[in-house]
Amino acid sequence: MNKSSLTRTVTVRNPQGLHARPADMLVRLASKFEANILIGKDGEQVDCKSILSLLTLGAAQGTELSISADGADAAEALQSITQLFEAGFDDKNQMQGVEPAVDS
Repeated sequence: MNKSSLTRTVTVRNPQGLHARPADMLVRLASKFEANILIGKDGEQVDCKSILSLLTLGAAQGTELSISADGADAAEALQSITQLFEAGFDDKNQMQGVEPAVDS
């Protein structure tokens, strides 16, 4: 990341942690932005637009994650992703434009 990258810390609030459904929602949201977005914990950073990478983080409830974004829409990306975490991946009113995966 260059000197213009932005960073924010979020906490996983949902009881089941960052499992497949919220990871899918996070990837869908992150993919709407041109910014390069990395998310990580304990020094490990992964691509926020890759569901497999997100799942390797093993982020349980209470885990603090660092999100960094670099690009023209980095600030907007960080704001939207932070709102998704703050909503616990369930409050559709704060997940601007994110449709949850269909549960069958």
